[in-house]
Amino acid sequence: MQTLKTMTYAVDGRIARITLNRPERGNGITMDLPVELAQCVEKANLDPRVHVIALSGNGNGFCGGYDLVDSAEKLQIGEPDPSRPEGSPLDPKVQIKNHMPDSTWDPMVDYAMMSRNVKGFMSLFHSDKPVVCKVHGFCVAGGTDMALCSDQLVIEDDAKIGYPPARVWGSPTTSIWAYRLGVEKAKRLLFTGDCLSGKEAVEWGLAIESAPADSLDERFEVLLGRIAQMPINQLVMMKLLLNQTMSAQGLHSMQILGTVFDGITRHTAEGYAFQQTSMKKGFKEAVRERDEPFGDFGMSSFKG
Repeated sequence: MQTLKTMTYAVDGRIARITLNRPERGNGITMDLPVELAQCVEKANLDPRVHVIALSGNGNGFCGGYDLVDSAEKLQIGEPDPSRPEGSPLDPKVQIKNHMPDSTWDPMVDYAMMSRNVKGFMSLFHSDKPVVCKVHGFCVAGGTDMALCSDQLVIEDDAKIGYPPARVWGSPTTSIWAYRLGVEKAKRLLFTGDCLSGKEAVEWGLAIESAPADSLDERFEVLLGRIAQMPINQLVMMKLLLNQTMSAQGLHSMQILGTVFDGITRHTAEGYAFQQTSMKKGFKEAVRERDEPFGDFGMSSFKG
């Protein structure tokens, strides 16, 4: 496995620990992150010592979504990484840039990039071994892709989790909200871009447990420890069995639609206006103006 840029990986007894590690940027998602995530998950799955994977984040929160300052302010989505060989899995080696919104747009350019990220996030869902995610502080926008693709979610009581980009410039690419919450509750969140607190996330069935900040780690470790007592073969079979429910309900087809929609959101009239504000005033100001009518315009701070 190559040197990790966006996370750390360690094995602690029967637990493989994947920790997002760009706290100065709110653990914002870059093009490297989904690739490295998939590599870490595969390493854990191939390690006979590991029974369960623990996913968490360093710093003030779990993940503030995509690190979009460059792409939003410069109308730029992806840059090549010369350190990676061409054709490596999940790696957009070819330079990918959005066209100016008022010129010809190729939706498959957006899809090619974002579908690779979906594959990286879904490595958590498809992992042979269970993944337990710990959320503290905040988990918004693209950060929810990782939290919801995990098998179990333990969250801080006062943490915020949700998908504010539903208001403009985003569609959840892993499209897993309805499968985790049911259609009615998923509509409530995605029709408004509102966030839930950790306590609300448990009440709504999105998380399995919430805890105060000072006991979150303890509760997380208790659950990891109980899962780690199970034989690996039983864990693999139980996960395969239960995941078939979502697969049979069309999760893969839903993700294709959600990923295409995500590209479209950047080329609507509202998306164009958001980009123009980002270019002129900066991404944080564009997000502040987006969220101000909803009275919760703190989401911009999650991007670092």
